[in-house]
Amino acid sequence: MSKVCVLDTNKQPLNPIHSGRARMLLSQGKAAVFRRFPFTLILKEEVSSPDVKPLRIKIDPGAKTTGLALVNDKTGEVVWVAELQHRGFQIRLALTSRRQLRRFRRSRNTRYRKPRFLNRTRPKGWLPPSLNSRVANILTWVKRLSSLCQINAISQELVRFDTQQMENPEISGTGYQQGTLAGYEIREFLLEKWNRTCAYCGAKDTKLEIEHIQPRSKGGSNRVSNLCLACVPCNREKGNQDIKDFLKGKPDLLKRILGQAKRPLADTSAVNATRWNLYDNLRQTGLPVEVGTGGLTKYNRTIRGLDKTHYWDAACVGASTPERLITSGIKPLLISAKEHGTRQQCRTNKLGFPVRYCSRTKFHKGFQTGDIVKAVVTSGKKVGTYVGRVATRATGSFNISTKDGLVQGISHKYCKHIHKKDGYAYAY
Repeated sequence: MSKVCVLDTNKQPLNPIHSGRARMLLSQGKAAVFRRFPFTLILKEEVSSPDVKPLRIKIDPGAKTTGLALVNDKTGEVVWVAELQHRGFQIRLALTSRRQLRRFRRSRNTRYRKPRFLNRTRPKGWLPPSLNSRVANILTWVKRLSSLCQINAISQELVRFDTQQMENPEISGTGYQQGTLAGYEIREFLLEKWNRTCAYCGAKDTKLEIEHIQPRSKGGSNRVSNLCLACVPCNREKGNQDIKDFLKGKPDLLKRILGQAKRPLADTSAVNATRWNLYDNLRQTGLPVEVGTGGLTKYNRTIRGLDKTHYWDAACVGASTPERLITSGIKPLLISAKEHGTRQQCRTNKLGFPVRYCSRTKFHKGFQTGDIVKAVVTSGKKVGTYVGRVATRATGSFNISTKDGLVQGISHKYCKHIHKKDGYAYAY
Protein backbone atom coordinates (compact mmCIF):
# COMPACT_ATOMS: atom_id res chain seq x y z
CA MET A 1 0.00 0.00 0.00
CA SER A 2 0.98 3.67 -0.02
CA LYS A 3 3.35 5.00 2.61
CA VAL A 4 2.13 6.22 5.98
CA CYS A 5 2.26 9.90 6.92
CA VAL A 6 3.97 10.74 10.21
CA LEU A 7 3.72 13.76 12.52
CA ASP A 8 5.81 14.50 15.57
CA THR A 9 4.22 15.38 18.89
CA ASN A 10 3.96 19.05 17.79
CA LYS A 11 2.10 17.97 14.62
CA GLN A 12 5.02 18.89 12.37
CA PRO A 13 5.13 16.74 9.18
CA LEU A 14 7.95 14.21 8.86
CA ASN A 15 8.96 11.87 6.04
CA PRO A 16 6.33 9.25 5.18
CA ILE A 17 7.35 5.75 6.24
CA HIS A 18 6.75 2.17 5.10
CA SER A 19 3.70 0.42 6.54
CA GLY A 20 5.95 -2.18 8.21
CA ARG A 21 7.81 0.49 10.15
CA ALA A 22 4.48 2.05 11.09
CA ARG A 23 3.32 -1.25 12.60
CA MET A 24 6.57 -1.48 14.56
CA LEU A 25 6.15 2.04 16.00
CA LEU A 26 2.59 1.20 17.04
CA SER A 27 3.56 -2.11 18.64
CA GLN A 28 6.42 -0.45 20.59
CA GLY A 29 4.11 2.27 21.85
CA LYS A 30 6.17 5.06 20.27
CA ALA A 31 3.29 6.34 18.12
CA ALA A 32 -0.50 6.48 17.99
CA VAL A 33 -3.02 6.66 15.15
CA PHE A 34 -3.73 10.29 14.28
CA ARG A 35 -6.00 9.74 11.24
CA ARG A 36 -7.37 6.67 9.52
CA PHE A 37 -7.84 8.24 6.07
CA PRO A 38 -5.22 8.92 4.90
CA PHE A 39 -3.54 6.74 7.51
CA THR A 40 -1.35 8.97 9.66
CA LEU A 41 0.68 8.38 12.83
CA ILE A 42 1.64 10.88 15.48
CA LEU A 43 4.81 10.28 17.50
CA LYS A 44 4.80 10.60 21.27
CA GLU A 45 7.99 12.66 21.33
CA GLU A 46 9.40 15.68 19.53
CA VAL A 47 11.88 15.23 16.68
CA SER A 48 14.57 17.92 16.69
CA SER A 49 16.02 19.12 13.35
CA PRO A 50 14.40 16.45 11.14
CA ASP A 51 15.69 15.93 7.59
CA VAL A 52 12.36 16.15 5.77
CA LYS A 53 12.29 15.58 2.01
CA PRO A 54 9.76 17.81 0.22
CA LEU A 55 7.05 16.31 -1.94
CA ARG A 56 4.97 17.56 -4.85
CA ILE A 57 1.17 17.33 -5.05
CA LYS A 58 0.08 16.37 -8.56
CA ILE A 59 -3.54 16.81 -9.66
CA ASP A 60 -5.40 15.41 -12.66
CA PRO A 61 -8.81 17.20 -12.48
CA GLY A 62 -11.85 15.46 -13.95
CA ALA A 63 -15.59 16.06 -14.19
CA LYS A 64 -16.43 12.92 -12.20
CA THR A 65 -13.11 11.72 -10.78
CA THR A 66 -9.89 13.57 -9.93
CA GLY A 67 -6.54 11.84 -9.55
CA LEU A 68 -4.19 12.85 -6.73
CA ALA A 69 -0.57 11.84 -6.17
CA LEU A 70 2.35 12.73 -3.91
CA VAL A 71 5.69 12.39 -5.72
CA ASN A 72 9.29 12.94 -4.65
CA ASP A 73 10.85 14.85 -7.56
CA LYS A 74 14.44 13.88 -6.67
CA THR A 75 14.03 10.14 -6.21
CA GLY A 76 10.99 9.62 -8.47
CA GLU A 77 9.16 7.75 -5.70
CA VAL A 78 5.37 7.87 -5.75
CA VAL A 79 4.52 8.13 -2.04
CA TRP A 80 0.71 8.21 -2.10
CA VAL A 81 -2.09 8.12 -4.69
CA ALA A 82 -5.85 8.52 -4.55
CA GLU A 83 -8.96 8.90 -6.69
CA LEU A 84 -11.43 11.57 -5.59
CA GLN A 85 -15.01 10.95 -6.72
CA HIS A 86 -17.02 14.19 -7.10
CA ARG A 87 -20.74 14.66 -6.55
CA GLY A 88 -21.27 17.61 -8.89
CA PHE A 89 -23.90 15.83 -10.98
CA GLN A 90 -25.83 14.86 -7.82
CA ILE A 91 -25.85 18.50 -6.75
CA ARG A 92 -27.16 19.53 -10.16
CA LEU A 93 -30.01 17.02 -9.94
CA ALA A 94 -30.88 18.14 -6.40
CA LEU A 95 -31.02 21.80 -7.44
CA THR A 96 -33.15 20.91 -10.45
CA SER A 97 -35.59 18.98 -8.25
CA ARG A 98 -35.83 21.88 -5.78
CA ARG A 99 -36.45 24.35 -8.59
CA GLN A 100 -39.23 22.18 -10.04
CA LEU A 101 -40.95 21.81 -6.67
CA ARG A 102 -40.92 25.56 -6.08
CA ARG A 103 -42.34 26.27 -9.51
CA PHE A 104 -45.06 23.68 -8.95
CA ARG A 105 -46.03 25.26 -5.62
CA ARG A 106 -46.42 28.67 -7.28
CA SER A 107 -48.79 27.23 -9.89
CA ARG A 108 -51.14 25.62 -7.35
CA ASN A 109 -54.28 27.35 -6.18
CA THR A 110 -53.06 27.35 -2.59
CA ARG A 111 -50.60 29.54 -0.74
CA TYR A 112 -48.94 31.70 -3.35
CA ARG A 113 -45.50 33.25 -3.31
CA LYS A 114 -44.47 35.52 -6.12
CA PRO A 115 -41.30 34.52 -8.00
CA ARG A 116 -38.25 36.54 -7.04
CA PHE A 117 -35.99 37.89 -9.75
CA LEU A 118 -32.84 39.97 -9.75
CA ASN A 119 -32.59 39.82 -5.97
CA ARG A 120 -29.18 38.21 -5.87
CA THR A 121 -25.81 39.33 -7.18
CA ARG A 122 -23.01 37.01 -8.18
CA PRO A 123 -19.48 37.93 -7.08
CA LYS A 124 -16.53 37.83 -9.43
CA GLY A 125 -15.37 34.29 -10.08
CA TRP A 126 -18.76 32.81 -9.14
CA LEU A 127 -19.33 29.19 -10.15
CA PRO A 128 -22.54 27.12 -10.02
CA PRO A 129 -22.71 24.91 -6.90
CA SER A 130 -22.22 21.74 -8.97
CA LEU A 131 -18.94 23.09 -10.36
CA ASN A 132 -17.82 24.86 -7.19
CA SER A 133 -18.03 21.57 -5.28
CA ARG A 134 -15.38 20.05 -7.56
CA VAL A 135 -12.97 22.89 -6.87
CA ALA A 136 -13.73 22.82 -3.14
CA ASN A 137 -13.08 19.06 -2.94
CA ILE A 138 -9.65 19.40 -4.53
CA LEU A 139 -8.68 22.39 -2.38
CA THR A 140 -9.79 20.51 0.74
CA TRP A 141 -7.44 17.65 -0.03
CA VAL A 142 -4.55 19.92 -1.01
CA LYS A 143 -4.89 21.64 2.36
CA ARG A 144 -5.24 18.32 4.18
CA LEU A 145 -2.19 16.76 2.53
CA SER A 146 -0.16 19.91 3.15
CA SER A 147 -0.79 19.52 6.88
CA LEU A 148 0.35 15.88 6.84
CA CYS A 149 3.39 16.10 4.53
CA GLN A 150 6.08 18.61 3.62
CA ILE A 151 4.78 20.01 0.30
CA ASN A 152 6.92 22.37 -1.78
CA ALA A 153 5.13 22.47 -5.16
CA ILE A 154 1.89 21.68 -7.00
CA SER A 155 1.35 20.32 -10.51
CA GLN A 156 -2.03 20.68 -12.21
CA GLU A 157 -3.29 19.48 -15.57
CA LEU A 158 -4.65 22.84 -16.69
CA VAL A 159 -5.75 22.14 -20.27
CA ARG A 160 -7.11 18.79 -21.32
CA PHE A 161 -6.47 19.31 -25.03
CA ASP A 162 -4.53 21.75 -27.20
CA THR A 163 -7.47 22.81 -29.37
CA GLN A 164 -5.47 25.37 -31.37
CA GLN A 165 -3.17 22.72 -32.74
CA MET A 166 -6.01 20.28 -33.41
CA GLU A 167 -8.00 22.86 -35.36
CA ASN A 168 -4.95 23.96 -37.36
CA PRO A 169 -2.44 21.06 -37.52
CA GLU A 170 -0.24 22.94 -40.03
CA ILE A 171 0.58 25.66 -37.51
CA SER A 172 4.32 26.01 -36.97
CA GLY A 173 6.78 28.03 -34.98
CA THR A 174 7.04 26.13 -31.69
CA GLY A 175 8.85 22.90 -31.04
CA TYR A 176 6.13 20.96 -29.23
CA GLN A 177 3.72 21.28 -32.15
CA GLN A 178 6.19 19.51 -34.41
CA GLY A 179 7.58 17.08 -31.84
CA THR A 180 6.60 13.71 -30.44
CA LEU A 181 3.92 15.21 -28.21
CA ALA A 182 1.81 16.52 -31.12
CA GLY A 183 0.08 13.21 -31.81
CA TYR A 184 -0.70 12.53 -28.17
CA GLU A 185 -2.94 15.59 -27.90
CA ILE A 186 -5.16 14.42 -30.76
CA ARG A 187 -5.16 10.74 -29.76
CA GLU A 188 -6.15 11.52 -26.19
CA PHE A 189 -8.98 13.77 -27.37
CA LEU A 190 -10.31 11.12 -29.78
CA LEU A 191 -10.11 8.37 -27.17
CA GLU A 192 -12.27 10.45 -24.83
CA LYS A 193 -14.64 11.59 -27.53
CA TRP A 194 -15.30 8.12 -29.00
CA ASN A 195 -15.26 6.28 -25.65
CA ARG A 196 -12.23 4.19 -26.66
CA THR A 197 -14.30 2.17 -29.15
CA CYS A 198 -14.33 1.70 -32.92
CA ALA A 199 -16.75 4.17 -34.48
CA TYR A 200 -17.88 1.64 -37.13
CA CYS A 201 -18.24 -1.68 -35.27
CA GLY A 202 -18.04 -0.66 -31.59
CA ALA A 203 -15.04 -2.93 -30.84
CA LYS A 204 -13.33 -2.38 -27.47
CA ASP A 205 -10.02 -3.45 -25.97
CA THR A 206 -8.34 -3.64 -29.36
CA LYS A 207 -5.87 -1.60 -31.36
CA LEU A 208 -7.54 1.59 -32.58
CA GLU A 209 -6.28 3.79 -35.40
CA ILE A 210 -7.04 7.40 -36.25
CA GLU A 211 -9.44 7.41 -39.18
CA HIS A 212 -10.38 10.28 -41.52
CA ILE A 213 -14.17 10.33 -41.85
CA GLN A 214 -13.86 12.16 -45.16
CA PRO A 215 -10.72 10.74 -46.85
CA ARG A 216 -7.82 13.08 -47.50
CA SER A 217 -7.81 11.95 -51.13
CA LYS A 218 -11.35 13.29 -51.51
CA GLY A 219 -10.90 16.67 -49.89
CA GLY A 220 -10.92 15.70 -46.21
CA SER A 221 -8.85 17.71 -43.72
CA ASN A 222 -6.86 16.93 -40.60
CA ARG A 223 -9.25 18.87 -38.39
CA VAL A 224 -10.36 17.01 -35.31
CA SER A 225 -14.00 17.23 -36.44
CA ASN A 226 -13.02 15.00 -39.40
CA LEU A 227 -11.30 12.35 -37.28
CA CYS A 228 -12.61 9.29 -35.46
CA LEU A 229 -11.29 5.96 -34.19
CA ALA A 230 -11.47 2.68 -36.11
CA CYS A 231 -10.16 -0.81 -35.48
CA VAL A 232 -7.68 -2.24 -37.98
CA PRO A 233 -10.20 -4.40 -39.96
CA CYS A 234 -12.72 -1.54 -40.31
CA ASN A 235 -10.01 0.95 -41.26
CA ARG A 236 -8.74 -1.35 -44.00
CA GLU A 237 -12.22 -2.16 -45.27
CA LYS A 238 -13.16 1.51 -45.55
CA GLY A 239 -9.91 2.53 -47.22
CA ASN A 240 -10.44 5.81 -49.04
CA GLN A 241 -14.18 5.36 -49.56
CA ASP A 242 -16.53 8.20 -48.82
CA ILE A 243 -18.27 7.49 -45.50
CA LYS A 244 -21.67 7.82 -47.16
CA ASP A 245 -20.73 5.08 -49.62
CA PHE A 246 -19.16 2.91 -46.92
CA LEU A 247 -22.23 3.11 -44.66
CA LYS A 248 -24.96 3.40 -47.32
CA GLY A 249 -26.65 0.31 -45.88
CA LYS A 250 -26.51 1.64 -42.29
CA PRO A 251 -28.19 5.07 -42.25
CA ASP A 252 -28.61 5.13 -38.46
CA LEU A 253 -24.89 4.49 -37.86
CA LEU A 254 -23.97 7.12 -40.46
CA LYS A 255 -26.17 9.71 -38.76
CA ARG A 256 -24.70 8.89 -35.34
CA ILE A 257 -21.08 9.14 -36.50
CA LEU A 258 -21.60 12.43 -38.33
CA GLY A 259 -23.36 13.84 -35.27
CA GLN A 260 -20.73 12.56 -32.85
CA ALA A 261 -17.92 14.01 -34.97
CA LYS A 262 -19.17 17.56 -34.38
CA ARG A 263 -20.30 17.06 -30.80
CA PRO A 264 -18.08 18.48 -28.02
CA LEU A 265 -17.23 16.53 -24.90
CA ALA A 266 -19.83 17.07 -22.17
CA ASP A 267 -17.47 16.33 -19.28
CA THR A 268 -14.75 18.49 -20.81
CA SER A 269 -16.97 21.57 -20.49
CA ALA A 270 -17.17 21.03 -16.72
CA VAL A 271 -13.37 20.72 -16.50
CA ASN A 272 -12.83 23.77 -18.69
CA ALA A 273 -15.25 25.83 -16.58
CA THR A 274 -13.37 25.11 -13.36
CA ARG A 275 -9.73 24.84 -14.43
CA TRP A 276 -8.80 28.52 -14.12
CA ASN A 277 -10.74 28.92 -10.88
CA LEU A 278 -8.84 25.95 -9.45
CA TYR A 279 -5.54 27.33 -10.75
CA ASP A 280 -6.12 30.73 -9.12
CA ASN A 281 -7.03 29.09 -5.81
CA LEU A 282 -3.96 26.85 -5.90
CA ARG A 283 -1.73 29.87 -6.46
CA GLN A 284 -3.19 31.49 -3.35
CA THR A 285 -1.61 28.71 -1.27
CA GLY A 286 1.76 30.40 -1.87
CA LEU A 287 3.29 27.28 -3.47
CA PRO A 288 4.65 27.29 -7.05
CA VAL A 289 2.06 25.80 -9.41
CA GLU A 290 3.18 23.93 -12.52
CA VAL A 291 0.68 23.29 -15.32
CA GLY A 292 0.59 20.79 -18.17
CA THR A 293 -1.68 19.47 -20.91
CA GLY A 294 -3.55 16.19 -21.18
CA GLY A 295 -1.39 15.16 -24.12
CA LEU A 296 1.78 15.63 -22.06
CA THR A 297 0.23 13.57 -19.25
CA LYS A 298 -0.52 10.69 -21.61
CA TYR A 299 2.94 10.90 -23.17
CA ASN A 300 4.59 10.69 -19.74
CA ARG A 301 2.38 7.78 -18.70
CA THR A 302 2.90 5.84 -21.94
CA ILE A 303 6.70 6.00 -22.04
CA ARG A 304 6.79 4.89 -18.38
CA GLY A 305 4.54 1.91 -19.06
CA LEU A 306 1.81 2.79 -16.54
CA ASP A 307 -1.84 1.75 -16.79
CA LYS A 308 -4.61 4.19 -17.68
CA THR A 309 -5.97 5.27 -14.29
CA HIS A 310 -6.76 8.63 -12.76
CA TYR A 311 -4.05 8.34 -10.09
CA TRP A 312 -1.29 7.33 -12.54
CA ASP A 313 -2.37 10.21 -14.78
CA ALA A 314 -1.93 12.49 -11.78
CA ALA A 315 1.56 11.12 -11.11
CA CYS A 316 2.51 11.97 -14.72
CA VAL A 317 1.18 15.54 -14.84
CA GLY A 318 3.63 18.24 -15.93
CA ALA A 319 7.15 18.48 -17.26
CA SER A 320 8.60 17.93 -13.77
CA THR A 321 7.73 14.21 -13.91
CA PRO A 322 10.94 12.24 -13.13
CA GLU A 323 12.32 10.00 -15.87
CA ARG A 324 11.72 6.96 -13.66
CA LEU A 325 8.77 6.65 -11.33
CA ILE A 326 8.98 4.15 -8.45
CA THR A 327 5.44 2.76 -8.20
CA SER A 328 5.91 -0.66 -6.58
CA GLY A 329 3.45 -1.56 -3.83
CA ILE A 330 1.23 1.48 -4.33
CA LYS A 331 -2.46 0.98 -3.56
CA PRO A 332 -4.81 3.91 -4.22
CA LEU A 333 -7.17 5.37 -1.64
CA LEU A 334 -10.67 5.67 -3.14
CA ILE A 335 -12.36 8.85 -1.86
CA SER A 336 -16.02 9.70 -2.48
CA ALA A 337 -17.42 13.13 -1.70
CA LYS A 338 -20.59 12.95 0.38
CA GLU A 339 -23.11 15.49 1.58
CA HIS A 340 -22.72 17.15 4.97
CA GLY A 341 -26.37 16.74 5.92
CA THR A 342 -29.49 18.77 5.28
CA ARG A 343 -31.34 21.69 6.86
CA GLN A 344 -34.74 20.41 5.81
CA GLN A 345 -37.27 20.46 8.64
CA CYS A 346 -39.27 17.65 7.03
CA ARG A 347 -39.13 15.15 4.20
CA THR A 348 -41.41 15.62 1.22
CA ASN A 349 -43.07 13.38 -1.34
CA LYS A 350 -42.67 13.76 -5.09
CA LEU A 351 -45.19 16.62 -5.12
CA GLY A 352 -43.44 18.61 -2.40
CA PHE A 353 -45.84 17.90 0.46
CA PRO A 354 -44.37 17.08 3.90
CA VAL A 355 -44.57 13.39 4.82
CA ARG A 356 -42.38 12.99 7.91
CA TYR A 357 -40.45 14.93 10.50
CA CYS A 358 -36.66 15.41 10.48
CA SER A 359 -34.81 15.22 13.75
CA ARG A 360 -32.92 18.41 14.57
CA THR A 361 -30.41 16.51 16.73
CA LYS A 362 -27.24 15.54 14.93
CA PHE A 363 -25.76 13.17 17.49
CA HIS A 364 -27.45 10.00 18.69
CA LYS A 365 -25.78 7.72 21.24
CA GLY A 366 -22.45 9.45 20.55
CA PHE A 367 -22.60 8.93 16.76
CA GLN A 368 -23.72 11.11 13.87
CA THR A 369 -24.68 10.26 10.32
CA GLY A 370 -21.54 10.05 8.19
CA ASP A 371 -19.21 8.56 10.80
CA ILE A 372 -17.27 5.49 9.69
CA VAL A 373 -17.76 2.74 12.24
CA LYS A 374 -16.93 -0.90 12.83
CA ALA A 375 -19.75 -3.03 14.23
CA VAL A 376 -19.00 -6.49 15.60
CA VAL A 377 -22.42 -8.14 16.08
CA THR A 378 -22.18 -11.17 18.37
CA SER A 379 -25.81 -12.21 18.66
CA GLY A 380 -29.08 -12.16 16.75
CA LYS A 381 -29.83 -12.65 13.07
CA LYS A 382 -27.07 -10.31 11.87
CA VAL A 383 -24.00 -11.83 13.46
CA GLY A 384 -20.85 -10.58 11.73
CA THR A 385 -18.47 -7.66 11.32
CA TYR A 386 -19.55 -4.60 9.36
CA VAL A 387 -17.47 -1.55 8.43
CA GLY A 388 -18.88 1.52 6.70
CA ARG A 389 -20.67 4.85 7.00
CA VAL A 390 -23.43 4.95 9.57
CA ALA A 391 -26.89 6.53 9.42
CA THR A 392 -28.09 7.21 12.96
CA ARG A 393 -31.54 7.15 14.55
CA ALA A 394 -32.73 8.43 17.91
CA THR A 395 -33.77 4.87 18.81
CA GLY A 396 -30.14 3.70 18.65
CA SER A 397 -30.84 1.31 15.76
CA PHE A 398 -28.40 2.33 12.99
CA ASN A 399 -27.94 1.54 9.31
CA ILE A 400 -24.42 0.86 8.02
CA SER A 401 -23.44 1.25 4.34
CA THR A 402 -20.76 -1.35 3.67
CA LYS A 403 -19.00 -2.24 0.43
CA ASP A 404 -21.35 -5.23 0.12
CA GLY A 405 -24.53 -3.20 0.59
CA LEU A 406 -26.74 -1.62 3.24
CA VAL A 407 -27.13 -3.38 6.61
CA GLN A 408 -30.10 -2.16 8.63
CA GLY A 409 -30.98 -2.35 12.28
CA ILE A 410 -27.57 -2.54 13.95
CA SER A 411 -27.59 -1.53 17.60
CA HIS A 412 -25.31 1.31 18.64
CA LYS A 413 -23.90 -0.94 21.37
CA TYR A 414 -21.99 -2.93 18.74
CA CYS A 415 -20.55 0.14 16.97
CA LYS A 416 -17.10 1.62 17.45
CA HIS A 417 -15.70 4.76 15.83
CA ILE A 418 -13.06 4.33 13.12
CA HIS A 419 -13.19 7.78 11.51
CA LYS A 420 -15.28 10.81 12.43
CA LYS A 421 -17.46 12.38 9.77
CA ASP A 422 -15.57 14.71 7.41
CA GLY A 423 -17.79 14.72 4.31
CA TYR A 424 -16.07 11.82 2.52
CA ALA A 425 -16.30 8.05 2.29
CA TYR A 426 -13.21 5.87 1.84
CA ALA A 427 -12.22 2.50 0.45
CA TYR A 428 -9.05 0.71 -0.69
